[in-house]
Amino acid sequence: MLLCVLISTVSFAQNKKEKDTTTQKTVKLNEVIIVGNVKTDPTHSKVSNKYEENVVQPKNVADLFKNITGFSTIKRGNYAIDPSFRASNYEQLNVQYDGGTKAMHACPNRMDPITTHIIPEEIAKIEIIKGPYTVRYGTTFGGVINIVTKKPGVDDYGFHGNASVGYEDNGSSFSNMVALKYATKTYDLTANAGYKDFGSYEDGSDKEIPSSFRSTDYGIKFGYNFSERERIQAHWRQSFGRDVLHAALPMDTDYDNSSILSLDYKKEFENSKLKSLSTKVYYSYVDHLMTNANRPNFMMVEAASAVEATTIGGKLELKVVPNENWQFYSGLDATYIGRDGNRERLVKMMNGMPMPMPMSFTDKVWQDSNIADLGVFTEAKWFASNSTIFNFGLRYNMVISNIKDPADNFETMYDLGRRTEGNISGTVSVKKVISPDFTLEAAYGRGVRSANMIERFINHFTVGQDPYEYVGNPNLKAEVNNQFEVGFKGKKDLTNSFNKFAYSASFYYAFYENYIVGVVDESLNRLYMPMQEPRHPKVFRNMDKAYKTGFEAEMKIDFLDNFYFKTDISYVYAKNKDLNESLPLTPPLTTKLGLGFEKKTYWANATFNLVSKQDNIAETFGETYTKGYETLDIRLGLKPTKNITIGLAATNVFDQTYNDHLSFSFTNQTGFNRVPINEPGRNLTAFLQYKF
Repeated sequence: MLLCVLISTVSFAQNKKEKDTTTQKTVKLNEVIIVGNVKTDPTHSKVSNKYEENVVQPKNVADLFKNITGFSTIKRGNYAIDPSFRASNYEQLNVQYDGGTKAMHACPNRMDPITTHIIPEEIAKIEIIKGPYTVRYGTTFGGVINIVTKKPGVDDYGFHGNASVGYEDNGSSFSNMVALKYATKTYDLTANAGYKDFGSYEDGSDKEIPSSFRSTDYGIKFGYNFSERERIQAHWRQSFGRDVLHAALPMDTDYDNSSILSLDYKKEFENSKLKSLSTKVYYSYVDHLMTNANRPNFMMVEAASAVEATTIGGKLELKVVPNENWQFYSGLDATYIGRDGNRERLVKMMNGMPMPMPMSFTDKVWQDSNIADLGVFTEAKWFASNSTIFNFGLRYNMVISNIKDPADNFETMYDLGRRTEGNISGTVSVKKVISPDFTLEAAYGRGVRSANMIERFINHFTVGQDPYEYVGNPNLKAEVNNQFEVGFKGKKDLTNSFNKFAYSASFYYAFYENYIVGVVDESLNRLYMPMQEPRHPKVFRNMDKAYKTGFEAEMKIDFLDNFYFKTDISYVYAKNKDLNESLPLTPPLTTKLGLGFEKKTYWANATFNLVSKQDNIAETFGETYTKGYETLDIRLGLKPTKNITIGLAATNVFDQTYNDHLSFSFTNQTGFNRVPINEPGRNLTAFLQYKF
């Protein structure tokens, strides 16, 4: 998508000028996983950084994933959007910033996932490892997503900046952003700030979907080069969400404040088998308040939940190269997640009758719980020949969980106390470079994920897509993903009117052990509003018989110098054999067709999206059959001067009314039944950016 450059999401590396790197060299931190080297990049990995082809005007980082093959988004409104990859969701994906920084959500309904805590305009690229094929970046179950933020390059020495403003007509939405940077050979400083004010959008039938929000964000990054081989970098960012409406959740966000601080250090060594030492430490804090003040049940009960989440972590890694055929990466990492907070309820009606004296209650949301994860790892790369590379990895994690302030009813269910688990994960892969233009890859990975805090400690709260109350289980076994994958990628120079042909494909199969899912427990009764259906809650349990299989394929052909045609297709089939249904949140077959024209000063493209019906559903999760749909998006870009970029776009041109299979259903909303929320109808966007 063309609107791109509009939001300054193009990596500085894309505009890098040739300079004398013998005098301008600076050490590269481990914030980047994939460097574009077929021999050293992780197996089954890819980079997405052409956001001009991907987004119109991203509302949060998760929107950047929509046009990456294999990705879908889980939507509860227009703000709390989670990425989903190959039917792996939430903590099944290892989502991080700059090679390891994490910020965990405070809301049990994920009103504030990690993707809401950073502005899209700050992102240089997104790196993806498609499965548990590395052990270097923390616990990895379904894949690694590394979101890389911008930093100055050697061509950015001096003072630079950019400012942008954008408008969307569907919701009368407005956004702006300013970024400044100053860099020298010794140090660099960048700062950015952005503001978004989005209204509730209308679907293709002109029905308004309650989804407005406001957000203010800023970030500061400072880097200092002690020498060409030694660098330290500090990054501070804050995000403030206000008055966020969540169409598919029982409450709305009054405020969501997050703070993230990270510190990175790296030193490279010459004339030594020890090539580098790198460290990272980070801290994040999320303060979140949600209420039902704008919901129909406010007449019966007033509810306000003030919750908080603290994430602290770090990593140390050594790179050792004993000879030209071997590389070793060894280290340790740690993550601590602590959450607490209560829901305050004032009950004003009981059984449909007003109460003469309203009654107040305090419900423990997180029960003052925490999880600490300590890991050690070793990963080796063996260059067996000039064309054959093997990769081996092994990781051990010790996971310690604890609950400090349990509710009385939760304490009677379990023998609570500090619990320690030991998880072993690993991977082995091979990459065969047949020629500079063709590569084969095969991998096996064993990814292990201990239960998250919701699955362990939630206590009679509605946290799923369905109306059931959910109850945690602190005795859950860790999920195991045994994933196999083969793939290839290549390119070919053509003749005559056709310039270049590029293609890739991956095929995978994964079987799960101890898959975690909520199951109705008829021995328990609903705790809140006990006469309401469904009467019995769900309790998280382990399942033994689950698997998924699927593929992705991409193709692009350049022709007539400036034109291109591309297509991609992705499909995943998942099965829970214990319940004889699909695994939850499995996307349908998706195909995209794109035709574009690109020159330095103007460009245009059109994308046709074909999404099939999804009748392979998880009924026990509350899923329903979803119809297929087709949409067309058109984008135009113009660069009238060196410093100015203008973008125009029309998405869902034919104003289709449709909903995505992974979207949640309306909850506690006036005028809406419990049906999946619809996507926006036709949306016209204008964007202007000025660089200096």
